[in-house]
Amino acid sequence: MRVVIASNEPVRLSFLMALLADAGIEAVLLDQHASVMDGSIGAIPRRVAVADADVARAQRLLREAGEL
Repeated sequence: MRVVIASNEPVRLSFLMALLADAGIEAVLLDQHASVMDGSIGAIPRRVAVADADVARAQRLLREAGEL
């Protein structure tokens, strides 16, 4: 798995996960629990990771959506 984007914005992360899912790209949200442990002050960004085989497609999709 490789990280394609990181953010502290929960709404943006939700949008990105939905965008990838709609394109048939399975994504995993990393550091979600670590972010909660820091008191949700945003010190630890959450990362969106996809399978190595989907990285190019995911990056292209995020770029087309203006997210990269």
